[in-house]
Amino acid sequence: MKRVMIVGCCGAGKSTFAKKLNEKLNLEVIHLDQHYWKPNWVETEKKEWEEKVKVLAAKEEWIMDGNYAGTMDIRLERADTVFYLDVSTIKCLSRVLKRIRKYEGTTRPDMPPGCNERYDFDFLHYVAMFNLTRRKKILEKLQQQDKSQIEVIIIKDDRDIEKTLEAIF
Repeated sequence: MKRVMIVGCCGAGKSTFAKKLNEKLNLEVIHLDQHYWKPNWVETEKKEWEEKVKVLAAKEEWIMDGNYAGTMDIRLERADTVFYLDVSTIKCLSRVLKRIRKYEGTTRPDMPPGCNERYDFDFLHYVAMFNLTRRKKILEKLQQQDKSQIEVIIIKDDRDIEKTLEAIF
């Protein structure tokens, strides 16, 4: 594993899993949110975002966490391993709410400066609908990958995460 993608719903544990993988693999962790968001939750324009992702993906080694469907193909072309954290909606919502309470008014470690944690109905709705609206497309995209070029690992819960981490070295 030299170029690892981690995808899944917000609150699935992508950033936490990336940190734990880093402890095992000693690869640079790239939180896509840190590169996408500008202060005060301003989005990066599409062309600029695609160029940023191309530069990040061109690195020799990385653990990259984040979804961003519009640039998934760029990352998949370079990745050798993809972990899809296929976590239940209830678990994701619970973790997101816990995270908001913990960091409300401050910036989480995996976010860029100026993007303070806050309650946002649209974001909570996105999390609540993720598995209904995005899960199938992600799974289809991952199933289309050439298994000789990229390993796809689907993780369902915290037990799967621990088993996976134990199996790495």
